[in-house]
Amino acid sequence: MSIDIDKLSESELHDLNHRIVERLRFMRETRAHVTMLQFRIGQRVWFPAQDGERVIGVVTRHNRKSVTVVSPDGVRWNVAPGLLQVEPEFVDARSAPANVVLLPKK
Repeated sequence: MSIDIDKLSESELHDLNHRIVERLRFMRETRAHVTMLQFRIGQRVWFPAQDGERVIGVVTRHNRKSVTVVSPDGVRWNVAPGLLQVEPEFVDARSAPANVVLLPKK
């Protein structure tokens, strides 16, 4: 599809720009959402902090653009899903920290 922008009025160019920006935003949010769905609530994950250290925590919520992770010391982090990695050492929910309540299965 080819659009000859030389024939568009200023108003039409503004409208086209707005539609392009909205479409790009939608595509970015869709990619973030797909990445976000790789992580389950209660799953143990890690991400790199600004100082280069790893922050380990548990996924507690999926937000619109980020994932909320709570570290063992109770600090809440809103992290872009692209920065998260699954914590491989955490394989059994029964070895979860004491502040995690396990619910019975139906």
